[in-house]
Amino acid sequence: MNLNQQLGTSEVIWNLLDLYPDQDTLDADCIWCEKEAAAIGNRWAGHVIELSSKELLELVTRLEALDTKLSRLNTYSFLNFTTRMDNAEADRLNQRIRELTSHCSRETVFFELEWNRLDDNLAEQLLADKQLANYHHHLTSLRRYRPHQLSEVEEKLLLDKEIVGRSAWTTLFGKILSTLRFGEKQRSEEEVLSDLYHPDREIRKQAADELTEGLLANAHILTHIFNTLAADKMISDRLRHHRSWVSSMNLYNELDDKTVDGLVEAVSSRYDIVSRYYRVKSQLLGLEHLTDYDRYAPLPGLPNVTINWQTCQQTVLDSFSDFSEEMAEIASRFFDKKWIHAPVTSGKRGGAFAHPCVPEVHPYVMVNYTGNLRDVSTVAHELGHGVHQVLASSQGHFNSSTPLPLAETASVFSELLAFNSQLKLIKQHKQRRAFICQKLESIIATVFRQTAMNRFENLMHQGRREHGELSQEQLSEYWLTTQRKMFGDSVELRDDYGIWWAYVPHFLYAPGYVYSYAFGELLVLALYGIYKEKGAAFVDSYLDLLRAGGSRSPYELLKPFDIDLNNPDFWHSGLSVIEEFLDMIEQTEE
Repeated sequence: MNLNQQLGTSEVIWNLLDLYPDQDTLDADCIWCEKEAAAIGNRWAGHVIELSSKELLELVTRLEALDTKLSRLNTYSFLNFTTRMDNAEADRLNQRIRELTSHCSRETVFFELEWNRLDDNLAEQLLADKQLANYHHHLTSLRRYRPHQLSEVEEKLLLDKEIVGRSAWTTLFGKILSTLRFGEKQRSEEEVLSDLYHPDREIRKQAADELTEGLLANAHILTHIFNTLAADKMISDRLRHHRSWVSSMNLYNELDDKTVDGLVEAVSSRYDIVSRYYRVKSQLLGLEHLTDYDRYAPLPGLPNVTINWQTCQQTVLDSFSDFSEEMAEIASRFFDKKWIHAPVTSGKRGGAFAHPCVPEVHPYVMVNYTGNLRDVSTVAHELGHGVHQVLASSQGHFNSSTPLPLAETASVFSELLAFNSQLKLIKQHKQRRAFICQKLESIIATVFRQTAMNRFENLMHQGRREHGELSQEQLSEYWLTTQRKMFGDSVELRDDYGIWWAYVPHFLYAPGYVYSYAFGELLVLALYGIYKEKGAAFVDSYLDLLRAGGSRSPYELLKPFDIDLNNPDFWHSGLSVIEEFLDMIEQTEE
């Protein structure tokens, strides 16, 4: 019996027929999108400045319908491909839909360009019409890109090139990692990474060495991919006049640069919390010092159990139900209606995600479930995203997409609910301490490690811009420098650990994204504090936050909670809560 059979995940396969029941329907939508994009361009290109509010509403409504259909096609092709990245047919379909999307975007790019060229007074006059109320934030937020847009000819050229640009390189990266096998047993990335949590130190070391060996064997290709995409971003940022390498991500997230700079500065200033924790962990493990492969070693007393899929499902749903029956009901649909893909299979992408799809259908969740306590937390995390996406769908397609930091808030809050639910069931002292330590490690990874990864990205992008093509050795030095600054002298990072930048997909798929995790975690600690103070009265306001989706900026969405994202004290208050976790562990006696 294989692992998937033991865990009960063999049949936990998502049903993509909800997106497309047959090839004919998919083909018909492809044809419709191509014709509709051409019709929109033929009718309105060059005439946005002449539109009345009623005509603008008609245009935006048709653009939203087109984007909805394209998103549905892209969701299907991506999900169909992501669990079998070694399948040529799935690869071809994915490429076909990317090319269709690029073509349609080329036909309709005129709208954003012409809309952003409108005089402020004219734009405000149009937006004042109540007919456009549902699109007010969408149309207003589009104008934040005004200083960064190019001419129509240039924008169309970039769209034409995109299908052989960043998306092609990230697909290549995904193919390499999904088919790469490590060690004598030729195991997948997920299987090897899982052994880093094994109680046997030799097994952890072997897993780390196998991952290092596999990455080094492919370092020439991975280094080239990273350099190419860093150069691609350098060119794009230069053409669009972005202040820094991360400014475009901040703009996408509707955050000011100073907000993100303040977050990173606050977290970086408290790396001492990380060092303190790992010195405590070294003592609890009875080790003179920790090495990189000891970072995730389970502490004595941590329940060493394998959790089957049914138990995982019940645990997560119970934790959601304790907070909100509505949350639990929505989450249960993912299990009951086959919206999840859970088994570890050949050719499947590593990691986990929740894909929002479109409001007319529903989100999907992918995990690689191996049955440990962390996987239960991962399922809660991704279902938090899923619940958020279901609730936000009421805003419509354009307004349902949430800025990344707030999207991470929903997932991290769900993790915390699952943690507290599990903790209530653990009565034995040693087990409770070990379980709290594991949660603290998760928080440290979310806040401090992701911030250290942001600092690696900063060095990589700055280095590519100042020094040209970066060698594998230089990238590894950047990685070790930023990771060692976080750990201090509490963990020995071997030189071989330097290559571990090479398997992190976020650096390629969404440059600058990783700070969203730290943002989300610290915001969750603040929101959870409000929940503990207000109890049931908090639940409705929290669900309203999720329902709002991306209909307003993060600053506006958080006003009901009296949160000032530009006040350093806010970030430090969240960091203080993390320190309280650490104080509790340090002061715990047998």
